Amino acid sequence: MSVVVGVGVIIINNKGEILLGKRTSQHAPYWSIFGGHVDPGESFEECAIREIKEEIGLTIQDPKVYGISNNLETYREEGKHTVSVCLLAQYTGGEPQLMEPDKCEQLMWCDPNYLPEPHFEASRNAIKLWQKAQFYSVN
Repeated sequence: MSVVVGVGVIIINNKGEILLGKRTSQHAPYWSIFGGHVDPGESFEECAIREIKEEIGLTIQDPKVYGISNNLETYREEGKHTVSVCLLAQYTGGEPQLMEPDKCEQLMWCDPNYLPEPHFEASRNAIKLWQKAQFYSVN
């Protein structure tokens, strides 16, 4: 078994809301920020830009790495071990669209203090780090 590296991207609008998606049941019916696995040879920023374009059709500018999350709860529950590099991007306009309806069935802007449940561990961890201005936290 190997550890998978992914990115999680918080997209924030000028009201302080973040963009979330609801995964379809085959991908576990969790709410989550957007992101995905890093491809070989890809920077974290390149991965964030690619994944956001693929998943919701937005072009994000200048995403910034702000933290890292070691998602051990998911490993203990499901046997999948991921490490998420967390990035922040400002929403600059455009209409987010469900580009992969087999993976994500709903979009929503959300107050980060009131996250919908059930919520994906990696997403919850990324949002907590951002809110606390922490780079890393032991689970």
